[in-house]
Amino acid sequence: MSGRMRTIVTGVIGSDTHIVGNRILAMALEKAGHKVVALGALTPAADFVRAAVETRADAILVSSLYGQGELDCRGFRDLCVEAGLEDILLYVGGNLVVGKRSWEETAQTYLEMGFDRVAPPGIRSEAVIEWLGRDFAARERGQRRADP
Repeated sequence: MSGRMRTIVTGVIGSDTHIVGNRILAMALEKAGHKVVALGALTPAADFVRAAVETRADAILVSSLYGQGELDCRGFRDLCVEAGLEDILLYVGGNLVVGKRSWEETAQTYLEMGFDRVAPPGIRSEAVIEWLGRDFAARERGQRRADP
C-alpha cells in the first residue's frame, strides 16, 4: 500500500440498526491507519455514495445484519458509477440474506451486484484490513482487486 492514508466510508445500510460490529470494524480500521467516515445505522445507499464523493473515499464498506441486505444493496454499484466512483472498492458483509442459502451462493449474488468482496457473518476485522491492503495494492498495479 502506498504511504498515503486511505479514506473508508462505513455504515449499516437500510432499516438495519445493528451497529456494534460496524463500530468495532471502524475502530480497527482507524488503528490500522485509515481515515474512517462512519455513517452509523439506518443509512440509505445514496448516503454512502454521497459521503464517498464528498470525502474522496477509496472504499465503501457496507454492513447489513438483519437479513435484507440483498434488497438494500441492489443497484449500489450503479449509484457509484453514476457518481463517478466506478473504481471505488466496494465491500459488503454481515447476515446478508434471510432463509437457507449456501454462503457461496450468497457471496456470488453480491459479487454479481458489483461488490468486490463479500464478508460472511463473524469475519474478523483483521481479515477485512488484510483484504483492503491487498486490494489497494492490486489497484496500484492496475487490477480490479487481488485474488481471493
